[in-house]
Amino acid sequence: MNAAADNQEEKIKENKSRNLLRRLYDWVLHWAETPYGVPALFVLAFAESSFFPIPPDVLLIALALSIPKKSFRFAAICLVGSVAGGCLGYVFGIVLREPFEELFKCLGHFQAYENVLASYRDYGALYTFAAAFTPIPYKVFTIGAGVAQINFPVFLGASIIGRAGRFFAVGALIYFFGARVKNFIDRYFNLLTIVFTVLLVGCFILLKFVF
Repeated sequence: MNAAADNQEEKIKENKSRNLLRRLYDWVLHWAETPYGVPALFVLAFAESSFFPIPPDVLLIALALSIPKKSFRFAAICLVGSVAGGCLGYVFGIVLREPFEELFKCLGHFQAYENVLASYRDYGALYTFAAAFTPIPYKVFTIGAGVAQINFPVFLGASIIGRAGRFFAVGALIYFFGARVKNFIDRYFNLLTIVFTVLLVGCFILLKFVF
């Protein structure tokens, strides 16, 4: 009886969480129907790179579909906002470095924490690019870059390349194909970015071993 009640309570909590995300999604989308769509796109892209859960692609697609000839302009605004927000995430990471160290020491996992940081310092550019280009939560890696204190110009360059690749790919698809491509973006775009990134990383690792 208690197990059934616990399962029911968990389902209620899960539904509430989903409903909250859906409301946030709809709230983001509604800005495309207002005169403030462009400023909202910048703010959303900025916030998503450090703490907000809804990706800016949602509003980018809506705005680009409303005026396809401005697709690249919207992508550029999204890029600037997202990279600026990523820089804020990097600063958050620097500030949180010592609290993280103390937390992992208390948990008895400090060596694992150090190993992760060492890996990030070695492959920070690849990690940042992968997070910027794919649906992997970019904010986690912007903060992680600050915690690991990877070279900031390297972090910035990887962020710009990854975010530009993602947003301008969306803008280009809508610019050239319009509303016809929306379903394709919704269904396959994230998968394609993951496949491309896996192939890119695979080539990088192969070249490293060969040379």
